[in-house]
Amino acid sequence: MTRDELVSAYTAPGRHYHNLAHIEDCLAALARVDGLSAAEREILSEAIWWHDVVYDATRPDNEELSAQLAEQHVRADISREVGRLIRLTKTHDVQPGERLGAILISIDLSILGAEPARYDAYAAAIRQEFIHVGEADYRAGRGRVLRHFAARPVIFPDAGFAATYDGRARDNLARELASLG
Repeated sequence: MTRDELVSAYTAPGRHYHNLAHIEDCLAALARVDGLSAAEREILSEAIWWHDVVYDATRPDNEELSAQLAEQHVRADISREVGRLIRLTKTHDVQPGERLGAILISIDLSILGAEPARYDAYAAAIRQEFIHVGEADYRAGRGRVLRHFAARPVIFPDAGFAATYDGRARDNLARELASLG
């Protein structure tokens, strides 16, 4: 799968949030991370490019399928690590001391700490991706997801991201939860 094919996957119909703009935002966030070796930066870049390549809001196995595709297409010497990192995006849980995982998950979640208008656009885009779910069920499911993140002692496992985004993320989560009723 070439970069052009990856771009095609991310620009497919029905991708309102998990699209090319999300990948570009994640890559821009990665570019702002200091202290990475060239090898670490390459692994994280590949994980970002591949982490949502398979995205169907009706399926529970997008991350696994994305990881498998990445493992088949990235360089052999980094494929296992790229796949492992992608699989972390299923739960967004990272073990303490797991630096690359903490960075990837923090990058993926950084939208939670966006300015309110940008966060609201993200929330609306997620609703569009789940348009097949009835309103009451969506509100209940989305509420569970948001409460899960809000209940974490730290939303962003990377300390730099936590310092930058945690407060605003908590405000955004609380605001969206209140709107869900």
